[in-house]
Amino acid sequence: MSQAEIYQTHVDSLVSGNQIYSDMRPQWQYLLESYIGGESYRDGSHLTRYNLEQEQEYNQRLHIAHLDNHVQGVTNVYNSFLFRQEPTRDLGSLSNLPEAEEFLKDANHEGESLNVVMKTAAQWSIVFGHCWLILTKPNVGALTRADEMVIGARPYLNIITPLSMLDWQYTRTPSGKYMLNYIKYVEDVNGDVQVIKEWTEEEIKTSTVRTEERKPVLIDSQTEVNQLGKIPCIPVYSKKGLVRGVGTSDVNDIADAQRRIYNLYAELEESIRLDSHPSVVMTPDVVGGSSGPGSIIQVPNDIDPQLRPYLLSYDGASVKSILESIQEIVESIDKMANIGGVRARETRTLSGAALETEFQLLNARLAEKADNLETAEEQLWRCFCMYYGRTWDGYIDYPGSFNIRDTQTEYQQLKVAKETATDPKLLRIVDERLVELLDEEPSEVLDDSTAEQLPQPQTEMTHEPMTSADGMVAHMREMIEQGYTNEQIKELHPEIAGFFEG
Repeated sequence: MSQAEIYQTHVDSLVSGNQIYSDMRPQWQYLLESYIGGESYRDGSHLTRYNLEQEQEYNQRLHIAHLDNHVQGVTNVYNSFLFRQEPTRDLGSLSNLPEAEEFLKDANHEGESLNVVMKTAAQWSIVFGHCWLILTKPNVGALTRADEMVIGARPYLNIITPLSMLDWQYTRTPSGKYMLNYIKYVEDVNGDVQVIKEWTEEEIKTSTVRTEERKPVLIDSQTEVNQLGKIPCIPVYSKKGLVRGVGTSDVNDIADAQRRIYNLYAELEESIRLDSHPSVVMTPDVVGGSSGPGSIIQVPNDIDPQLRPYLLSYDGASVKSILESIQEIVESIDKMANIGGVRARETRTLSGAALETEFQLLNARLAEKADNLETAEEQLWRCFCMYYGRTWDGYIDYPGSFNIRDTQTEYQQLKVAKETATDPKLLRIVDERLVELLDEEPSEVLDDSTAEQLPQPQTEMTHEPMTSADGMVAHMREMIEQGYTNEQIKELHPEIAGFFEG
């Protein structure tokens, strides 16, 4: 069922949330398997089964099928751009709080910094459409902050994927704001034992259950007071969906295209194998019948000529046509994800205008994700302040522009302009653009061979002091033609100022 259908059918079922989870769980499981690949994807049986195909034959095709994991590739490309620059954080009044400094360095009590945790949250939100961040501070019964610092009790983060968030509820306040007032999620899984937590605005309930024959059996249950009075759980969206608490995955359609490629690779293997080793049609009493290379088939001398073995040739799709279909799907994936310019191959050329348009679309998509991450982290810091009775007065700034440019193409265009231009003003503009490119990505723009081809500054001119206006004009014109800048002319001839003052 699509998100649109869920919205129409279950828009009023946010009170329980269970129905939405039940409807979306198969799709989330499919996206998870598509991202992880390997055994998880193989066990998901995403390979189309033939009619009347036996289990042994199907399992054999499963083990030889090759997965080209585009879901993981697209996710990694997005994440690499999003966190190429670290976000800017001004913690305001929290700057002098030791717990805040520790939180930045180790956000989840597993040695991962806040940047690493947010990068992981962005990764899962791209795959599923959203994930959840919950900020927990253990209640150790300490009376003072000094006691908490000795014990090491401070807020820490947990990432909850949609598959682990079993239930959630939103209520609308009189002011019109939606507030999360109930969540239920699986915190830990150890074999058949699961730890399930339930949060309300008043209390936190921790249950340990054992799943026996898919029926949970309660082992232990503990309840504590929610010291915040609210649920410190924030959804991190990649793109907001129609259902509150459910995002729209960036790789939904890419996962379907990846499954088509997966099945085409299986067909490719079958085509090569059947074309190389045709099937043999023979009677049961033929000795040593086999279609393998170099096989020997022995038949009786008096066998009926009509019963002699013969080869059944394969007349299916050619290998070339299958490979062409795969290539078309890969190009379709690049278009859907707006990463054709990033993943361009040598055999595929794009015009400058097409590349620029694709980069702009990708930049807009990444900017939207950065804004959602920025919003989620600001909400996290507000919850952090509540644990210490403070008000959030800082700000978080994620990069809003990712400056995705084809620097090599720009450099080649500027190089041609440099060689053909004669106007000193135009040459100066080209030089400024070259310097801009060099400062941005010097290792990708110039190597030693191309650097030697750039015009070198002229240093053989003599610069006698200028004593007349006519001499000044002639000498300045010559210096401009040789490529001297305004600053260099002023430095070499300070007496110019006297002419203009006169």
